[in-house]
Formats: sequence, C-alpha cells, structure tokens
Amino acid sequence: MMARVLHHGWESRSTRTLVLLYEMGLPFDLVVHSFRRSLYNDDYRRLSPAGRVPALEDGDRVLFETGAITEYLVTCYPECGLGRPLPDPEHWEWVQWLHFAETIGQHLATLVQHHIVMRQEWMRSPTVMRYETLRLQRVLGVLEQALEDGRDYLLTSGFSAIDTNIGYSVYGAAHFVRLDAFLHLDAYLQRLMARPAFQKALPPAGAERLFEREFYACPDG
Repeated sequence: MMARVLHHGWESRSTRTLVLLYEMGLPFDLVVHSFRRSLYNDDYRRLSPAGRVPALEDGDRVLFETGAITEYLVTCYPECGLGRPLPDPEHWEWVQWLHFAETIGQHLATLVQHHIVMRQEWMRSPTVMRYETLRLQRVLGVLEQALEDGRDYLLTSGFSAIDTNIGYSVYGAAHFVRLDAFLHLDAYLQRLMARPAFQKALPPAGAERLFEREFYACPDG
C-alpha cells in the first residue's frame, strides 16, 4: 500500500485536513513546511502548483484544496461517518457549510496578509484592515445565528467534517475578532479545541507558527 502524506504548515488552513485525518483515525505521514522556504521550490510545486498547503498524497492521487480534500476523504472512507452523502437530508446543508469555510477564509487570508505577511508598516493598509475585520465579523455572525438553537455542532445530527473546516476558520478569525459578542460561536470553538484531534493538531513548542501573537488588533479609525 502506498503511503498517505499530508503537507502542512502549523496554524495554516491545512490544519483543517490535519484535524480531519486525526478525527477519522486514518494513518498518514506528516511533512511540515516552512512558510518562508520549502513551499517555493519546484519539487513541492509539482504537488501544489500555487505553492501552498495543504497537499495530500493518497497513493497515486494528489489533492491541494482543503474543501476538495475533505470531500475526497469522506467519500473514500465513509465508514468514518463524517460526511453526509445523498440521500442524507443534511447533505446540502453539509455542502453549503463546507464552502462557507472558504467565505470566512477569504477575509481571514486578507487580514493575515496585512497583519502578518506584510512585515513593514508602510506595506499595510489600515483601511483594508478595518474593512476586512468588519466583513469577518459579519460572516461570524452567520455562524452565531446558526448555533443559537443550542446545538453543539453545525449539523443537528452532530459532529462532521464540516466542523473541522469551519472550526479552523473560526480559530483563525479569533486572532482578529474578539468572540465576546459571539457567545454561541465562542462556546462552539471551545468544544472543538477540546477534542483530542484538535489538540494533536496544535503547533508543538518551538515550531514555526502562523500566529505569533494571540491577538492582532485592528488599527483605530
């Protein structure tokens, strides 16, 4: 049997796949990349043409988008019970939340660029930072509303793979938006982070991590 390999960067969006693999109990090898070095060589770009993580090698198949990886894993390993395939009545709700993780992710990515990647103050736009923070708050409000009925996870049937995708987006968003005003969402994130799979996916001491600070405040204005 050919090896399953996940290419990962600590606290990046590949965390979605790392948590999911741990939740599914599938064996895999973990290759951790530096954000500043190993993602930009030709060998890695044969796996991920954009030079980003994740990339998942599963036998002779390679995938490099988290949503696609999630769909692939739950389809190939249905016994893990983390998908909602047709004719399950929650199928389309599952699909919609899977894609909503990227709606959150686009605002998160912009804030990561301005707060973290652009290291010099003159490179950053306070206007963009404020605007994207407001947009991030708006999409977090969608999740808050969905959780107001007291459910533990996004589907009424319970935990699924979409919680690994949305969960990472909320984890990242909490570095830019205080969750004090999102009580249900904050409780949801704490439930996810308490799960053994999420705990295993956190960066070890001394690792190169994406979020070097606990919180990145938006510029005043």
